[in-house]
Amino acid sequence: MSGTTRTSADLDPRRRRTLFRAWHRGIREMDLIMGRFADAEIGVMSDADLDLFEALIEVPDRDLFRWLVGEEPAPANYDTPLFRRLKAFHKHDAPIHS
Repeated sequence: MSGTTRTSADLDPRRRRTLFRAWHRGIREMDLIMGRFADAEIGVMSDADLDLFEALIEVPDRDLFRWLVGEEPAPANYDTPLFRRLKAFHKHDAPIHS
């Protein structure tokens, strides 16, 4: 099960590959974080945003997870507007289940 809810039929090869990689990171939690964001954003990302997202995909899961949940600050070279969009996409200020 990939988890993706988006078809890649309308995407160019680079975006298809990036979408696949976002859903196949290694740790299921990171698959869900990166994959869901990619499902929502991959079709509208600029080439510059896609470059930044591909760089984030290369970051080890543990490091990226710590940055996203705020356990550690993201290094300046990764703390980009795209990273902040990814972080905001998954931010929950209230319990998910009430």
